[in-house]
Amino acid sequence: MNGIGITLRTLHDGERDLEHDLLAAAERHRTEHEFHHVATDVARWSREHATRLAALGREYGLDLPGPREHPTSGALAALREKASQALGRRPETGPVVLHDLRELHLAAVRNSLHWEMLAQAAQATRDRNLLELVSACHPQTLRQMRWTNTMIKVLSPQLLVGA
Repeated sequence: MNGIGITLRTLHDGERDLEHDLLAAAERHRTEHEFHHVATDVARWSREHATRLAALGREYGLDLPGPREHPTSGALAALREKASQALGRRPETGPVVLHDLRELHLAAVRNSLHWEMLAQAAQATRDRNLLELVSACHPQTLRQMRWTNTMIKVLSPQLLVGA
């Protein structure tokens, strides 16, 4: 497997992980309505990215799995919802929100770096399919980064000073 294949696999795994982590954080912070809804929305981008990377990966001889299934109902989902409601907007949840945002931001940054590496490789090899994929997906990853960064800037003062 060449460097492009390795980077495709790494980015595919990173997008799957980011989707999972965004959805998990959205559930943990269900009572923070803006956080919950935006995290759920931007998780869809990572799901789409992983799906598109898996399709392109076949051109490079990769057998990348499709998106993960996320149980939206059942006992575990009900338990997460009850826990989120019980915690609510308590002061001790502030550090958890900031921790989640930091980890989400770092994951999006890692993915962005891989998108950038693939963009450079696509230009060097004149791979139109890869360049199209990068051009479609990387801007969404940059928006994920901006969202997490903005949330950290908005929430840090009140959560760190008030803690």
